[in-house]
This record gives sequence, C-alpha cells and structure tokens, in this order.
Amino acid sequence: MLSSLWNMFRVSDLRNKILFTLAIMALYRFGSYIPAPGVDVDAVQSLRRQAEDAGGGVLPFLTLFSGRGLTNFAVFALGIMPYITSSIIMQILTVVIPKLEEWQQQGAVGQRKTTQWTRYLTMAIAILQSTALAFLFHNGGGGLLGGASNPTGIDVLPQFTPARILLVVLVLTAGTALLMWMGELITQRGIGNGMSLLIFSSVVSGIPGQFAQIEAEKGWGLLVPLLFLFVAVLVGIVFVENGQRRIPVQFAKRVVGRRMYGGQSTYIPLKVNQSGVIPIIFASSVLYLPLLLTQVLPSGEGSWGVKAQQWVNDNLVQPDSIFYILVYGLLIIGFAYFYTAIAFDPQKQADTIRKQGGFIPGIRPGQQTQRYLGWLLARITLPGALFVAAIALLPSLLLAVANVRAFAFGGTSILIAVGVALETMKQIDSQLMMRNYEGFLQ
Repeated sequence: MLSSLWNMFRVSDLRNKILFTLAIMALYRFGSYIPAPGVDVDAVQSLRRQAEDAGGGVLPFLTLFSGRGLTNFAVFALGIMPYITSSIIMQILTVVIPKLEEWQQQGAVGQRKTTQWTRYLTMAIAILQSTALAFLFHNGGGGLLGGASNPTGIDVLPQFTPARILLVVLVLTAGTALLMWMGELITQRGIGNGMSLLIFSSVVSGIPGQFAQIEAEKGWGLLVPLLFLFVAVLVGIVFVENGQRRIPVQFAKRVVGRRMYGGQSTYIPLKVNQSGVIPIIFASSVLYLPLLLTQVLPSGEGSWGVKAQQWVNDNLVQPDSIFYILVYGLLIIGFAYFYTAIAFDPQKQADTIRKQGGFIPGIRPGQQTQRYLGWLLARITLPGALFVAAIALLPSLLLAVANVRAFAFGGTSILIAVGVALETMKQIDSQLMMRNYEGFLQ
C-alpha cells in the first residue's frame, strides 16, 4: 500500500514529499486506534480513564511516545519507544565497544551496519516490552499507574492463554517493525527525519486533549493562564533550542605546487541544549525503575516489601512530592552532562581540527584545544541542563500549586514538538534554497 502511495506521488517535488510524509503520519495515527486481537475494548477504555485521573506512574510517560496507542492497547501500542531505546543504547555502546567505534569511522558502510544492528536490538526490546505489557495489562496495570500490584482491578486480556499471549506479542512486535519501516520511508523519500516526525505526531496529538481536560475540570479561569504559560514556554524553548556558542576555527595556509590552499575561517557550533530531550527519558526511566521492582517484593501484611512499596509510592510516584522534584531534577541535570559528553567528544574534535591544519585563535592545537573545548562544553551545558530540568518539572509544579493533573508531560511535549519542528523547517528551507526559491527562515 505504501509502495503504491509512493508510485502515485512520484516524489521528486518538495510538495509531493510533504504530502507523502503527511500520508505516512496519518497512517500511523490511524494504527494507534486499532486494538490488538483479544483485547477487551471496554476494559481498555476504563484503564485509559484511570490513567488520565491518576496523573502519576510510568503509564502517562509511555503514552506520551505512543500517541495514546498504549492506553488503547493498539497495534502500535509500543510506538517508536523501542527504537529510541535501542538507538540510545547503540550510541552509548559506541563509546565502550571498539568495533562499533570502527563502524562509526567507516562512513556510509559503517552507518548501514550500525543501523542494521539497531534494528535487531529494536526487535529484541519490542519482544520483551510486548510480553511485559501483556502480563501487566492482564494484571490491571501492574504498577504502571503506581500503587499496589493491581491498582485498578481491570483485566484488559481476559483470555490469558499462551496462544493469546503469543498472538499479542507478535502483533505488537510487528507493529514496531512496521513503524520502523514507515519512519525510514519518510527519511528516504519524504521530508525530515522519519522517526522524529512519528514522535512529533504522537506528542502533538495529545496536547489538545490535555487542554480540553483542564477546561472541563477547572474551567476557563485556569485554562487562560495556562495558555499564556504555554506560549511563554514555547517561546523560551525556541530561544534555547536555537541558542549556540560559535567557536571560531582558522585554517593555516599551505602551498602545493603553484596553488595556495587553506586560509579559510569557520566555526564549531555548540548548542546550549546539546542533549535535547534524552535526559528526560533517562531520568524518567531510572526514577520509575524502583516502582516496577517493588511489584515483585513480598506483599504480606507487615513485611518489609510492603514498607518499601509504601515509601516508593509516597516519594517516587507522587509528582508533587518535594523528594520527587529534587531527585528528578538532579537526575535530568546529571544525564544532560552524561549524554553531552557522549555526543560531543572534545578529544576527537581537537584531533580532527589538528589533522585538518586548523586551530582556534589564541589556543594551541592538541591538548590545550581539548581542554578549552571541554571547559566551554561544561559551561554551556549547565544552563541547558537547568532549562530542560525546569521544563520537565513544570507539570509537577502545576500539580503542587493548582492541582492540575491533565498537564502530565506538557513541558516535555512542547520540547519534543519544538525540536522536531525546527529541524524539519530547516530541511524544508534548504530544499527551497536548492530550487532557487527564497527561504522562509531568517
């Protein structure tokens, strides 16, 4: 079907590329509402209402990246989250496994090998997650909403047989594989990064529903100030996402025969928010790991497992808890530094500049350049990490001040949406400039 769609559009024009991208995104949104086989639809609707009312636990976070596909227990219930996880794991392993680092230096050939292993890892993660979700949803949520091991008493999979579990796992894993293919189709034949645009469609689809829920619960008296806050956060994110420190680099002149080469000057752009939304994903995963682990502890009355579960519920599940806010914020800042150090290596950058005959004015090539880049990176990362932490903690502050639960991941949603939108607009602008049209970005 998608191949026929591609042949119909004959994607060679920018307009057709955009239409092709929108068509794929529409198919993705459609698949997020088709329930998996053997699912009790009424139980799914009840669980979704429980998730919206709870405002805590890991389920709202997972729903953010699945575009309500998870709470619908749809074919695309896993969303693109397994691919995000595998990509992050492969990027981290590149630092510690020499073979992966060698592939990274091989150009297009190494990139194809890395992409292939990322797909394999995605399938393995999808199988594990789909199996875990089948058991968790059969157990009424099993800790995804926080609280006891069966906080809702809702059985989404009433016919819980090995054949039914295998069918659900197969369907959800196939849905993830199909999403990977759709994302790669957008990247190759559409406009923008396919995976990022699928995440964008998931995130944006939930924002109007959050505002509608706030209006229904709190009225226009609270909705109007939140709209102004939304616009202010949007402007702030655009400002920070475009913020960068440009490090000038000068290349020395050299004479080869009768020709002179070099002498140009360029710059290294260091973004203020180098890590994007990755620290929020890491911090949320680490923060909810104790919650999931407490589900297997002894649950007898007066046992230490019940006490540990109660402590986790009071401190790591409640978004308006002071302990939750402090730990979540510190984790985001720490992971921002961690991921930035992986994404930008001052030593490799200094070696690249030296090999190309370049230097930073006033800084000697080699070790001094490496120390200078590391010092600048540490200074630039701090305001970016603080800003990302503030964006992620915005819903918790709203919950503590105004008891607003519908805005579960509002700041994170805006951060993802703005980042993807800016990158896609830059690609569209470059396409226009290639065709001798005037760009719309200043």
